[in-house]
Amino acid sequence: MATAQVILREKIEGLGSEADVVKVRAGYARNFLIPQGKAFEATRSNLRHVEALKIARGKREAEELNDAQALATKISKLRPKFTLETGQGGKAFGSVTSIDIHKELEAAGIEIDRHAIDLEKPIKRSGKVDVVVRVHPEVSTTLTINVEAKTEETGEDE
Repeated sequence: MATAQVILREKIEGLGSEADVVKVRAGYARNFLIPQGKAFEATRSNLRHVEALKIARGKREAEELNDAQALATKISKLRPKFTLETGQGGKAFGSVTSIDIHKELEAAGIEIDRHAIDLEKPIKRSGKVDVVVRVHPEVSTTLTINVEAKTEETGEDE
């Protein structure tokens, strides 16, 4: 298989960040990366321009880290409430899942990936629960969720 060395101009998931010199299949480089402007060939003259790309990468990563820290602070201040229907004996109908938490965060104006919410298993009990949210590979925060139980027969909160 033929491979080609390219210098990435932007961050590409699963491949690398800008200014990285990576080996990819020749067809991928020739048919996608280079025509889309996502990379250019790793020639001697192009390798000289890598320093400028590394400076841009440093600025972008610092900005992403600052944005992630600000978002983490905003998330940690939230206290979303959820209500679970319960029947006889306190058995819960349904649960609070990461999708429910994601919808609450979106309603509060916070855009994050649903998979960033680190919930091992759905919440099926009432009370306060701390959930870890990974905002950035280097930044995570704790979101405190209040889950209340509502009985089915009376319709009142316990």
